[in-house]
Amino acid sequence: MRQLTKYLGIGLLVVGLAACDQQDKATADDNGASASTAAQTVSLMDGKLSFNLPAGMSDKSGKLGTQANNMHVYADESGQRAIIVIEGDATNEGLDVLAQRLEQQQRNRDPQLQVVTNKAIDLKGEAAQQLDTVISANNQTAWSSVVLAKTEGKLLTLQITLPAGNQQQAQTQAENIINTITLK
Repeated sequence: MRQLTKYLGIGLLVVGLAACDQQDKATADDNGASASTAAQTVSLMDGKLSFNLPAGMSDKSGKLGTQANNMHVYADESGQRAIIVIEGDATNEGLDVLAQRLEQQQRNRDPQLQVVTNKAIDLKGEAAQQLDTVISANNQTAWSSVVLAKTEGKLLTLQITLPAGNQQQAQTQAENIINTITLK
């Protein structure tokens, strides 16, 4: 769990730095229409995990300066939209307990954290836990959806971070990604 916290901290740092970037880029996303038409499927962990990567995002794993081969980062060029996938250690703890601990750790770092949901979900027959939060920094808001699941006893964490100027749109985009997750 300590290693998971470290990686999520790195992810939140990346998101925080992107949120602090005062370059206000106009979004030519046409409300996600182009993102759904040009999505590509990402397969990780020898095919045990797959999901659709929205258009405009690409693999940035090698650009973090980390040697960890169990962390994958996908982001757009601005760094404001990101998906971080971490294959963690084996754990016997329940996903709900892990999500509650993660929520508390995030609250300790960000007292203004808004928890939208912390719920059990079904990923095409596999149990998972989803923690949705809104993070604010320097008058910028980011939506974060963290999905916790287990594959072969190992903890799998997938964090989706999106700008939340329009919170409903960010939530919908995150849900669209989550709905494509397949675990084997």
